Amino acid sequence: MRTVRGRTDRVVVVGAGLAGLSAALHLAGRGRSVVVLERDPGPGGRAGRVDLAGYRLDTGPTVLTMPEILGDAFAAVGADLADRLRLTRLDPAYTARFADGSSLPVFSDGDRMTDAVRDFAGPAEAAGYRRLRDWLTRLHRAEFDRFVATNFDSPLGLLSPDLARLLALGGFRRLDTRIGAFLTDERLKRVFTFQALYAGESPMRALALYAVISYMDTVGGVYFPEGGMAAVPRAMAQAATGAGVEFRFGAAVTALERRGTRVTALHTSRGDRIEADAVVLTTEPPESYRLLGRTPRRPVPLRPAPSALVLHAGGPVEHPPGHHTISFGHGWRSTFRELITEGRRMSDPSLLITRPTATDPSLAPPGKELFSILAPVPNLERGPRDWDVEAGPYADEVLEHVRSRLLPGFTPELSHVLSPADWARRGLVAGTPFSYAHSFVQTGPFRPRNLPPGTENVVLAGGGTVPGVGVPTVLLSGRLAADRITGTRRTADTTVDLAAKGAR
Repeated sequence: MRTVRGRTDRVVVVGAGLAGLSAALHLAGRGRSVVVLERDPGPGGRAGRVDLAGYRLDTGPTVLTMPEILGDAFAAVGADLADRLRLTRLDPAYTARFADGSSLPVFSDGDRMTDAVRDFAGPAEAAGYRRLRDWLTRLHRAEFDRFVATNFDSPLGLLSPDLARLLALGGFRRLDTRIGAFLTDERLKRVFTFQALYAGESPMRALALYAVISYMDTVGGVYFPEGGMAAVPRAMAQAATGAGVEFRFGAAVTALERRGTRVTALHTSRGDRIEADAVVLTTEPPESYRLLGRTPRRPVPLRPAPSALVLHAGGPVEHPPGHHTISFGHGWRSTFRELITEGRRMSDPSLLITRPTATDPSLAPPGKELFSILAPVPNLERGPRDWDVEAGPYADEVLEHVRSRLLPGFTPELSHVLSPADWARRGLVAGTPFSYAHSFVQTGPFRPRNLPPGTENVVLAGGGTVPGVGVPTVLLSGRLAADRITGTRRTADTTVDLAAKGAR
């Protein structure tokens, strides 16, 4: 594994989102002096918080899986996740509701889920689910540590016995086809393939190896932190501060000072000049490349993932649903064609409806409920629209779908909308919070590398680089960035700081 050459005693991390906080914790735990620069007034980045009329809105991710990766970040500085955050395992992880009126609770416990599938679709599908669960587990074991949580210096790094195992498991076949080898009920197939949209692909085109996302929530489990998802970056920042990390908020980086191929200092909007031996940039890749003064050449331009419109709505509800609900429309193949190929809004939308007050009532005023309704929409590159004009009317359409499917008569007293226009103002690529799609040529060693060419001591982190989009992988990107700086190599039983031993 290639690492940053020369001194790395003082590291500056740009961005106090999940990736930057993860990098800061891992670096501080390995003895580096760390300064974090953040343009916002507090930590969080995309995992932000808005307080309105007694409601506390998470403006970023709503699903937390694989908390052990978060735990590793805390453990890097000797902190315990359980002491920092109170996590509740959701049971069921979510409920799937279908256009024909049927519904299925999705449990991460294998026996409970087998019973639920048997009641929903019969014994043959229940047996198919057991085989699918076994395959998902084997896929995760073959893929995660070797291909997701690893730095690659080139595509040749893929060549290993683990690749043969991944091939044998069908990881490079199409996701929809591979899931179809276990399940025939089209509704069940949706439950285990809709996660492809998180990767910016349709199940009909996504590689089967992305079933590892389905493993994370349907086997590994879904969790929710007390205080909402924005409590995660706050707890990470507190642990980092306790470990000696210095935070400077309201300090956007405006320029990098260089000496040859090394960055020696960073300049901020506050007029600060901060010297650095190494730098971690968690800004969006185009902004990172702008600061670096060069853009890597690729034979094919990077393709952004679809975006989303998110409606936060609060008010009284008589019969509220559970924490997470996936509401599927009649359309399926047409949905992905409209979003990804045609750049149009879904004619029959599938929606993620989250009710965080199901687990933490303190996120809304007494007697009230809070909902976060996510509707996938095209990114601004594929489907340019004036979302400043269209966001409100489309949010009303989405709310009508939710009323007809799940919340009859719901009239929110609070409404807050986030659209691609808002993501674009935050500097997110093509107005999408999901960065670049995970097509084959944008996956693993083919994704924008975390060691940008032409600069010796800068490393990238965040959803736009390896390993990709999603809370667990963004946290991993911070650890992978730290590995590039310290030379730390992790094995099953030990952690060896190669830089401390003078190895390069």
